[in-house]
This record gives sequence, C-alpha cells and structure tokens, in this order.
Amino acid sequence: MLLSELLKKIEYFGCPTEAEADSITCSSFEARRGSIFVCINGFSTDGHIYAPMAYANGCRIFVCEKNIELPPDAIIITVKNSRRALALLACEIYGNPSHSLTVIGITGTKGKTTSALMIKQLLDSAGIPAGYIGSNGVLFGNCKIEATNTTPESYKLQMYMKNMLDTGVKAVVMEVSSQALYLDRTLGVSFDIAMFTNLSPDHIGKGEHSSFEDYFHAKKKLFDEYGAKTVIANADDPYTERMLCDCTAEIKTYSTCSSAEYEAKRISLERRPEMLGMSFDLITRGKAYPCLLPIPGEFNIHNALSVLAVADALNIDLDFASQALSKMKIEGRFETVLSPTGACFVIDYAHNGMSLEATLKALRRYEPSRLICLFGSVGERTEIRRAQMGKVAAQYADFSILTSDNPNCEDPERIIDDIARQYSNGASYIAISDRAEAIRYAFKTARGGDIVLLAGKGHEKYQLINGKKEYFCEREIIYDCINELNFIQ
Repeated sequence: MLLSELLKKIEYFGCPTEAEADSITCSSFEARRGSIFVCINGFSTDGHIYAPMAYANGCRIFVCEKNIELPPDAIIITVKNSRRALALLACEIYGNPSHSLTVIGITGTKGKTTSALMIKQLLDSAGIPAGYIGSNGVLFGNCKIEATNTTPESYKLQMYMKNMLDTGVKAVVMEVSSQALYLDRTLGVSFDIAMFTNLSPDHIGKGEHSSFEDYFHAKKKLFDEYGAKTVIANADDPYTERMLCDCTAEIKTYSTCSSAEYEAKRISLERRPEMLGMSFDLITRGKAYPCLLPIPGEFNIHNALSVLAVADALNIDLDFASQALSKMKIEGRFETVLSPTGACFVIDYAHNGMSLEATLKALRRYEPSRLICLFGSVGERTEIRRAQMGKVAAQYADFSILTSDNPNCEDPERIIDDIARQYSNGASYIAISDRAEAIRYAFKTARGGDIVLLAGKGHEKYQLINGKKEYFCEREIIYDCINELNFIQ
C-alpha cells in the first residue's frame, strides 16, 4: 500500500513520498524491505536506538517521536505518539479485520481467560468458527500460537485477526488487559460486545500501573472509548456501576445474588467420580434453564453467566447454550485430573494471594479428606506476593508443598524461604524446589478423597530458569505418574 494512503488518519510531520509498505513492526529483528519500523519508547528500552539495525535489515520507512540519524534514503515520519501510530497504521495495513469479525472483548481482574475460552467453545459448537486471543495464546482452527502478552502488541493483534478472517473465522473473543488499553494496543479495534468481569488491586507497581486508580481508569477505557454495541457486566462487583457510569451502550448484567437480566438460582456443588463442578438454573425473562458446569468454584458461575449472556446477545438459543456448558473444559483453569488412587488433582493459574484464597476456599467446599496445596512464587518480583500466598496456604490448606514457579535468575530456595516464614504458626509443609519432583511427591502421598491443588502455572508449558524458558507441563507429569502406577499394578 502507498505510505501516503496509510498515513491519512494520522497527524504527522515529514514527506511520505510514494513509497509502498506491506508490513509494520516495532522490532528491529522483524524489519525488512517493505516494512514500516515504528520506534517505541518503552519501559526498559528506547526503540529509537534500534532504527539503524532496522535500516541494516533493509527497512527504509521509519515512524518516530524524536530525531533519528539515518542515511538520506530513509523516509522518516515524525508523530506525537508512536504507539498510537503503530496501532492505526497496523489497522490500515491489515485491512481493518475487526470490521468484518464479531469481536468480543473481556476485561477485569479475574475471569477473563475462563470466560473467553468458554465463549470460544460455545461459538464453535454453535457453528460459528471462533478465534481466541489471550493468556492461553492465540487459537483458531488448528493454529495455536504461544502468548507473550495477554493482549498482543497492536500490529500482531491486527495480523492475527487478519489471519483468522482469511481462514474462515467469524468471531474472535479476546482478553483485553489494562496494559493493552493503557498502551493503545487495541486502538482501532471495533468491538461488538465488551464485558466487565470484576476489579480488585493487581498489576500495580514498577513497569505496570502506578496506582489502583490508574489501573481502574485503564480498564474503563474499553467501555468509554471503543463504541461497543452491547456491554455485559457483573452486577455483583462493587466497581461495576462506576466502571460503566459513562457508557452509552446497551448494558446487560448477570448475578448470583441480586437482580439482573441473567441470574443464577439453585446453585449447588457437584462432586462425581469423573468431575468437580457446579449446577444452577439460569433465570432470564421469566424462564429457567438448568445448567451443569464441570468446573469447580462458585465464582465460575459468574463466568458461566457471562457466557450465556453473550450467547443471548448473539441470538444463540439458550437451551442449546445451557447444554453446551456441560462440555466445557479450560486448560489450566480449575482443570481436574483424577488419579486411580481416588485423589483429585486440580491445575490452576492462581498466582497471587487473592486468587489462591478464592481457589482454596472453593475446593474446601467439596469436603476433601485433605486439601493439599503445591505452589511457589515468581522470581525477581515483589516479596509481598510471596508472603500473601504463604499466609493464605498456611491458613486454608491442610498441607503445603513449597516449590518453584518461574524463579528465573533468583535462587529458588530463597523464594521458598520467603514463603515458609508464613508457616511459623505450625502449619504443615514440605519444601521441594524441583517442581517436577514436588508433583511426583504429591502424587505418591495423595490418598483417596484428597484434593491436590497445583497452583501458579496453569496453562503455562515452561519454567523460566536463569533467563531461559525450559519446557514444563504439569498435566504431562501427572499422566506420567498415572501411567507408571498402572504399569506397576
């Protein structure tokens, strides 16, 4: 495409000439002839210093916020905000794919991944080919791309949506992180449905949000600035009213305990030989729809209600949608694996004090013989999180197995020691720094009726150790243990 055409919606300084571009990037490694290289001033480095490397790789078109020194054949376009320029140019280069897709965007502190993947499964089962973009990667058709960020950088986001459109995808469900909204990664995306799950303090600190208010207002942008036709929100969250106070879309709410368009009644736990789950009746427009959700935790009822609300907004029959819930399974989110010994293993992404407490409380309601919690904490991050997780596990688990969780360049034993300080009250634990060995220990010691929570890794298939991602999959280790047990028997 002609550069002059691509720049029509952007305020810029410089002469674009009649150069053509067919791709865009902010990575000098990806830059080539025909690319536009956008210099981003990031948290840890300034992309302007990599412009010469992009030039050496063949790139001749540059978008920047400040002066850069390049040979005279380089075309230099200066803008006020290169992040916004990156997003808007990417929309044009990839043909604004969101305009031809039904786009469902989900933001909130918890529940984004589970809700999004459940919606994708529902749409696929209803004959609407769907894509997913979020913490579990990029999924569409037979394609799976590992995630770097919950919401990808703007040019990758547009490229993924274009690829989805080209392969027959009709709808895309995406997790919209606060960082993505703050950094304009989603700028130019046309949302049909925007969803708010809940809000609690998170992602506040160095390299993230400066305060809870900053975090709140980043989330609020999805409902104020993107023009979604329909907004679906959790009526039970105390921040919902303030979050949506300036929203002009049609608002539909869901609830487990108050008045809403979509209500859950007669909620009960379901513990069966093959599953832990919940059952409830969806009540809407005076009609009841029986639902079985094979995922434990009452807070997952909120996620299920959001899925049913989306189905209704897209004119999917609610009898069909409520039945589809019974087939849902989310990788790494309350994912259950049953052992021949009668113990139940639960793989979940709970990786801070608040989510770990909610998860352990939910599992306790299933009255396990023992509730065992295997967890660690990320290296080179705040020690407050370690203390919070240790305090929670010491209080709510019968026994803890302290281990590693992406220690990176920090000594795993030091991280475990930080957690173990919370066990001074006599709570029972063992420390095994090798996470694979810790899981094998849990498998050997778990008895019939026990529930073992493997917290923190969830969907991740790696351990970050000394700057390198080493392949690591918890469910594979459990299945290996099961296979070994079956072989012995």
